[in-house]
Amino acid sequence: MRKGKVHILIVTAAVVLCAAVWMPEQLVKYRDRSTLNHIVAETVEDKGEGYRYALNSNEKLYILSKCLTNQVLPESEASAMTKTEQEVDYDSLTGNYAFVVNHQGPSGQEITDEQIYARCNEELAVLRELSVLPDEVHSVSAETHSAVLYSAIDVLEPRNNLSVWKISLQTGQQNANREGCLLDVYIDADTGKIYEFYVRTVESTWETLDADAMAASWGAYLGLSGMEADDNENPLLETTDDYEKYRLPGMKEGSTVMTIGFYEGINELFLKVSR
Repeated sequence: MRKGKVHILIVTAAVVLCAAVWMPEQLVKYRDRSTLNHIVAETVEDKGEGYRYALNSNEKLYILSKCLTNQVLPESEASAMTKTEQEVDYDSLTGNYAFVVNHQGPSGQEITDEQIYARCNEELAVLRELSVLPDEVHSVSAETHSAVLYSAIDVLEPRNNLSVWKISLQTGQQNANREGCLLDVYIDADTGKIYEFYVRTVESTWETLDADAMAASWGAYLGLSGMEADDNENPLLETTDDYEKYRLPGMKEGSTVMTIGFYEGINELFLKVSR
């Protein structure tokens, strides 16, 4: 009986030893058969497609404000429009923030050239309904305005970037009647939301405008948080006495200053995040 138990133990040990030697090799072969000669797709974050990195509204506004404030275009816009498509060379950009023409054009996730005017008019209508814009502001079209796609980039952290459409009154329209005309507007190329605008009004005056209500409505429209009146405003930064400034949390310890102002005489209303 004792010999039988010893025999069983010897057989069991032999089986365990064989399994320890044979099984790992067989498992590797099985795994190789399941992966070799099979195409596997993986989503990776590419340096040139940093816009896919999720930024909240405060962060987007902060990056745009930094880029617009510090922008130094490396070439004239007329020259830029004749360029062929090319990748953005992040290593060649100077400064901490860059605002450059996006020669690649809209991606599959962004508003296209054909869609931008209609989308702009939709958002203008929303801002009119929210009383951020006067009712007298006209719609835009490709006949009167031009649209250029830009990339606003945090050069030190290239994945922190956003694409922005800038729609401007065409040069040939500069001598036309500007009453109720949109002069410039910056629009998020992903969401269509309006970040900044300059418009000519007809009947509006600074006294008839409620800057605090406009700021609150615009902040809710963009989904911004933490907006408060800016108590550290520098009047030397403005060329008009009619304005109000607001401050919002940005990225890390930074903040964004938004200004609502009015140029009397030419009746120009503006909301800007660049200084």
